[in-house]
Amino acid sequence: MGEVVIGVDAHKRSHTLVAVDEVGRRLAERTVAATSEGHLQALGWASRWPLVRFALEDCRHVTRRLERDLLTAGARVVRVPTQLMAADRRAGRARGKSDPIDALAVARAALREPDLPAAHLDGRAREIKLLSDHRHNLVTERTILVNRLRWHLHELDPELQIPSRGLRRYCVLDALAIQLATFEGVVARIAAEMVTRCRELTVQINALERELRDLVRILAPALLAVPGCGVLGAATIVGETAGAARFRSKDAFARFTGTAPIPIWSGSTAGKVRLNRGGNRRMNCALHMIAITQARGIGPGKDYLDKTLARGKTRTEALRLLRRRLSDTIYTALLADQQPAAPHTSEALPQAA
Repeated sequence: MGEVVIGVDAHKRSHTLVAVDEVGRRLAERTVAATSEGHLQALGWASRWPLVRFALEDCRHVTRRLERDLLTAGARVVRVPTQLMAADRRAGRARGKSDPIDALAVARAALREPDLPAAHLDGRAREIKLLSDHRHNLVTERTILVNRLRWHLHELDPELQIPSRGLRRYCVLDALAIQLATFEGVVARIAAEMVTRCRELTVQINALERELRDLVRILAPALLAVPGCGVLGAATIVGETAGAARFRSKDAFARFTGTAPIPIWSGSTAGKVRLNRGGNRRMNCALHMIAITQARGIGPGKDYLDKTLARGKTRTEALRLLRRRLSDTIYTALLADQQPAAPHTSEALPQAA
């Protein structure tokens, strides 16, 4: 028997595994608990076949513990994007949707796609993603809080002027807290509590930014060298990419970032494309910010933008083309940053096992 692929449909409480042979025929099925003990049972169940590869639907938080336990035990694991399973579900003989049907679709999708990204043990890139996501959530919470606070301040004193983006500065918050102490009533008390909370959030956000700066400078110096790419943008790119080596080419990376246009050929309309609204939107946003920064004269993007506009493109179209070029630049920088880390990673895996 050749290689056996085990597709996994993961959930919070349990995981369903379906094994298929090299032509996609179902061999066996097993459901285990979503615990380390259940994962050990899954490995024991899979040991009946000499050559096994696990295929996990790419649901990072749900499959993180399972993925880590499998990799620590020395198993081979690949990640299957969710959209690749749709065709197998439609073509399957079994109607409906169940855990075994989904696990079978994962396994067959892994058989059909030879270049799926291989899973690896978590490293510093995941730390950056977690910190970046946490900072993003805190910034969102502060923005909501600031909007509500401004309405309370307007009710207390319509002539009170707060500078734009001033409620993220310590000096403005401290002066506002002193001024609110002169007011009485419930509105003033709520506003004072909101000022205190806004200051706490700002302290946390700034601390996270300093921590991200130290991590990114160590992990992605080549990425930071790209003109227009700051610490926060680099943190988003490193965290969302999760290893540039898992993409087979710069074109595949462009599809991931949503900067590769989608062809719309039909008869005599060959060569036309339309905007790609898919891909990772946070990556796309980070590339857009770099493009805007370069368009203002920082880096080579300004010259390219001027040449594109001279050819008759609109500014929106020119920025899209610039984002596509920046995607290739970012991909090259990420690969360059991964080169020194490769020996360290290969030595860490046997120790973790």
